Amino acid sequence: MTSKLSHIDLLGIAILLVALTFINCSNSGYESEESSINRHNLNEDQLRIQGVLQRASFKDLDGNTAQITDYTGKIILIDFWETWCSPCLMVFPAMDSLRVEYSDQFEVLAVNTILADNPKQVAEFANKNPYDFNWLVDANGVGEQIISMGIPFKVFIDTAGYVITTELGSRGTQGDYEKTKAILDKYLN
Repeated sequence: MTSKLSHIDLLGIAILLVALTFINCSNSGYESEESSINRHNLNEDQLRIQGVLQRASFKDLDGNTAQITDYTGKIILIDFWETWCSPCLMVFPAMDSLRVEYSDQFEVLAVNTILADNPKQVAEFANKNPYDFNWLVDANGVGEQIISMGIPFKVFIDTAGYVITTELGSRGTQGDYEKTKAILDKYLN
């Protein structure tokens, strides 16, 4: 039994072939792009966080915009915190010590999630606790996009703006100092 294909059938087959070719080309480009930005063997969630942070912005206490690209050439710690969070506050003395040791190479972006605090409370805290940090507020809801379990939530960024690793919680003042110092020594040499 022979059947003739109508012009509509042939047109449908042609459209399907073009669509499959387009999908195949699009997928292969995506894979190569993803592997080129995965500089530190990140898992899927960390890659997602990296994508969010590369487009993200925060506000400083004067209302100016801050982005990770403002700190290119330095290792960055983005530390999401709130004033009520004692494990968050435990990290600050250690990070301040590392800012002194690595002043030209390391920046701390202390990003208050402003879920329980407000910018005025953050400013008051910063004035009472003169750590050498970039005090920021999460005015654009970045934390809501990347924090799944709670705070403190830390993201370490390399000198080119790529995520090194993420960490939930605190290891205590000494533990956070040692972990961060190890990252600084590894990625600054």
